[in-house]
Amino acid sequence: MTLTNLKSDRISKIRGLARAAVRQRLGLVLVEGPQACREAAVLGLVQDLYCTDDAAERHPLTVQLVTEHGGHVHLASEAYVSAISPAAQQILAVARLEAPIWPQDWSMAAVFDQIRDPGNAGTVIRSACAMGLDAVLFTAGSVDPSSPKVIRSSAGAVFHLPVLAGAVVGTLEQAVARLRQTGPSGVQVLATGPAGTVRLGALPEARLAKPTVWLFGNEAQGLGELELALANEVVAVEMYGPTESLNLAVAAGIVFHAAALAANRSGQAPTE
Repeated sequence: MTLTNLKSDRISKIRGLARAAVRQRLGLVLVEGPQACREAAVLGLVQDLYCTDDAAERHPLTVQLVTEHGGHVHLASEAYVSAISPAAQQILAVARLEAPIWPQDWSMAAVFDQIRDPGNAGTVIRSACAMGLDAVLFTAGSVDPSSPKVIRSSAGAVFHLPVLAGAVVGTLEQAVARLRQTGPSGVQVLATGPAGTVRLGALPEARLAKPTVWLFGNEAQGLGELELALANEVVAVEMYGPTESLNLAVAAGIVFHAAALAANRSGQAPTE
């Protein structure tokens, strides 16, 4: 049976997952789009998958994985799926929200201080996952990483590594202190900013490959003096054109890639 009733209570209930309080109360998240749905399905997190006939044909592996892990697949009209989320691209899922676990065995982590834009948040999570980081932390006052737009922007990478936020993380100072406690001996803290005292390309690979906590400020203000003082050093990404600054997510991706290359060349993968 294909779902077509646009006045269904089910639609309003699923749309309610756009609110953080509802997500926390139910322990569920809304996952939009084929890539994010597939990543949630790979881990067996999908409770219900909603897709059109066409999407089911184009993404058979996702449908198969949901079924194999005990989830439910619901065929629906395109209008029905769009009524839940216009950004769904004919496929969306309701997935379980895993409780965040503070990283205990890590070698590279990133902390973002009061990041506000969900697109940026999702992009840095995706980059961190691709470059082998062990954890991403958002301080209190940041966007909720369980929001549908963050999950979609991360292309489902949010399901593959620890992403902690809000009261669990606390302030930047609290996050750094706890990461120092739980990290390996000799961990360094490197902050990022356009006025950095050292250029990313000038850092020896041995330094880049060390266990590191990377600190990033928010999109508008960056890191203040008190936050920069938490770091052993402040690093800037080289720029060779007239652009004044880089987008936060772009800068983070460059930093993560440089660190991952250094770690792999030294024979120590970032996730080890």
